[in-house]
Amino acid sequence: MCKVAVSGVNAVDNPGPGIGVIKGIKEKYKETAIVGLAYDAMEPGVYMDWLINRVYIMPYPSEGEEPFINRLLYIKETAGLDAVIPTLDAELPLFIANSEKLKSYGISTFLPTKEQFKLRSKDRVSELAKDIGLKVPESFIVVSYEDLTAAINEIGFPVMIKGIFYKAYKAFNYQEATSYFNKIASEWGYPIIVQKVISGEEMNVVGVGDGEGGHFGMVGIKKLWITSLGKIWTGVTVKHEKMLKAAENFVEKYRWRGAFELECIVSGDDIYLIEINPRFPAWVYFSVGVGINLPARLLDAALGREPERKSDYEAGKLYIRFTDDFVTDMDTFQKIVTRGER
Repeated sequence: MCKVAVSGVNAVDNPGPGIGVIKGIKEKYKETAIVGLAYDAMEPGVYMDWLINRVYIMPYPSEGEEPFINRLLYIKETAGLDAVIPTLDAELPLFIANSEKLKSYGISTFLPTKEQFKLRSKDRVSELAKDIGLKVPESFIVVSYEDLTAAINEIGFPVMIKGIFYKAYKAFNYQEATSYFNKIASEWGYPIIVQKVISGEEMNVVGVGDGEGGHFGMVGIKKLWITSLGKIWTGVTVKHEKMLKAAENFVEKYRWRGAFELECIVSGDDIYLIEINPRFPAWVYFSVGVGINLPARLLDAALGREPERKSDYEAGKLYIRFTDDFVTDMDTFQKIVTRGER
């Protein structure tokens, strides 16, 4: 029986991709044993024993490489582990840097390279977008209040205030812009990006690059309804040829390896690239539901099996996220808190 670890099981109002990834894997490989990697005892995935066989609390990536990798090796020793699919931005650098070490212990991954991961930094999006046939909103890289003011005067309100890797806020006045600038700087440091807000339809592409210029499938969607946190609540599949072609250009030119998501805004005939995510999005199960099981294909690639490459899905399929409830015992919570595993 194959044993696969998946992170991002925090299925809350700002959900991680883990539960969608797990559902995709289980739909194709029902006997797969899933090990959930959590960062908090209150993550709902900890208690979803109908999907997740074992759960381990991980040290935060900020605690450093050694405790993080040692924890994975402990899981390998105690639960057995054939592969791991990380789904959260903050942990990816540790997995990428240690992929060969993990492989030597029998833990397979299928991840972008360190150089590919750096492409997601927002200061490189402009160059990348041009390479693949897309535009980017007018942007300025700032490191001071003077830079911030000059950028806002040039762009006008509203503006997006973004960290180079993480966090993005829409500001409607100088007070909000300064507040978000300070918030991002204190948490993630400089530089910070000030970007023009583009009006249009939010469209995204999810896929898996094969690392050789091809891909194991991709799906395009349009967001219909999003939460206050910007997370998709309902969406519909689309076949926007120009956007899908740009995604193909992306994996071909950069020889992308592993999961990816391109976040775009379509305004008339123009497509603006907003962000590149080097992982699956939280809505990845949408791809599974329309017949393109990207999580299972990525697992196949990690384990050295040849994945399917079919990308023929039907446009107009509707995705709906919903909340649910279940009741369980306190014993699981106490076990996780005291032992760090169940």
